Amino acid sequence: MTTDPGSNISGAYRRLEEVFRRRALIGEAEGVLGWDTSVNMPPGGAAARAEQMATLRTMAHELVTDPQVGDLMDEAAANADQLDRWQSANLREIHRAWLHATAVPADLVAARSHAGAAAEAAWRGARADSDFKALQPFLEEVLALTREAGTAKAEMLGRPAYDALMDEYEPDADSARVVSILEDYAGFLPELLDAVLAHQAREPEPVMPTGPFPIPAQRILCRHLAETVGIDFDSARLDESLHPFSGGVPEDSRITTRYHDGGFLDSMMAVLHESGHAMYERGLPKAWRYQPVGNARGMVMHESQSLLIEMQICRSPEFFEWAAPVAGQAFAAEGPAWTAANLYRLATRVEPSLIRVEADEVTYPAHIILRTRLERAMIAGDLAVADLPGAWGDGMVELLGIRPPDDRLGCLQDIHWPDGAFGYFPTYSLGAMAAAQLAAAARTADALIMPSVAKGDFAPLMAWLRPNVHNKASLISTDELLIEATGKPLGADAFKDHLRQRYLMT
Repeated sequence: MTTDPGSNISGAYRRLEEVFRRRALIGEAEGVLGWDTSVNMPPGGAAARAEQMATLRTMAHELVTDPQVGDLMDEAAANADQLDRWQSANLREIHRAWLHATAVPADLVAARSHAGAAAEAAWRGARADSDFKALQPFLEEVLALTREAGTAKAEMLGRPAYDALMDEYEPDADSARVVSILEDYAGFLPELLDAVLAHQAREPEPVMPTGPFPIPAQRILCRHLAETVGIDFDSARLDESLHPFSGGVPEDSRITTRYHDGGFLDSMMAVLHESGHAMYERGLPKAWRYQPVGNARGMVMHESQSLLIEMQICRSPEFFEWAAPVAGQAFAAEGPAWTAANLYRLATRVEPSLIRVEADEVTYPAHIILRTRLERAMIAGDLAVADLPGAWGDGMVELLGIRPPDDRLGCLQDIHWPDGAFGYFPTYSLGAMAAAQLAAAARTADALIMPSVAKGDFAPLMAWLRPNVHNKASLISTDELLIEATGKPLGADAFKDHLRQRYLMT
């Protein structure tokens, strides 16, 4: 990651690297505080934490928007022929980050941070009480500030406001293409769902293991599963939070899940999902650790890595061949409910449900389609926050034929909008589609991957993912990465084929 110290580009480019190294370290500190907010912080700490987070975000913003950064980029660009491939890509990603930062004034950055912290705290209470009106004024403030930022970024990037907001999570995202892919699936879903439910009805009913499933035993099981995927707990933690997530830094992964003693599959699958995120972060190139080009290539690729582990690999017959006796031993249980075939049928059971994070992979995209429709309408000013619960219920009926009985099971279930993350949701289903492409390519490239998983060995899978996904970081675009790894740009075909094979052919 060095350049010729005697070249003109060296001084400018190296100074840019130092600016963005400091920015990355501030971001890491912010991430650890965010983890602490969700895992450890007492409710009374919310106001102080909001000040801390706003200060860190403002500091990072001021680093990037310093007038000298623009001058350094101009100088570096004038001597771009002296940069190697990674340095050129890094300069491109620096410019993208600079555009986003300079579009938004520092006071708006701080205001968004404060509003998000207040809304997140309000959301926790509102969700517990199923009281949307308790969240409404906070969410209205977050939305107003997000729209303001989206308008500013749209002017800077020369793109529609929603596209500019999506670009924060998926570089170069095109909402027209994204909506086309998602709405195509919305048209595909009814016939597929009918066929899957009919096929499922012809099969024997899976046997539900009887609980309770003690939470201490679940913790031990989940830790073992994460270790099996590849997490080293000398440099990782597994904790509990209201909403499962993965954070921290590559040398200090922070994974969370949530438990209830009436079932164990949800906590187990959440840990496998978050372990996929953590393994991606741990596989990014160390030489570019503190530079934009060394970051994960957007949330589509990030979600592809979590969903590849959770959905493609760990909801397979091969995985349960290994995992079923491990789970049975964890709970000192045996019998028909604990066979690999039965647990596989439970883990792939399809049934329209109200909660996104507990949805099966056939109906999960419907949850994303709904949220994408609603957030686009809110950003455009076509849907008022006050009308969100009703629009949510109507959308669930249209897509899945069910209506939430209360707001807790409806529009209060996700933390994303209170946190200001508008434009994030589409990456979940786009990630599922990328995961299907990558999994198919990996299995074709190495026939030992699935037999190894059946023995609890994820090493062959990781050996394929490291060079084809993880090590590339943000060197190339999402489509370029997928073309190199799978032969095709992002699309829904592999995902549809996967669903037909798993749910109609077996």
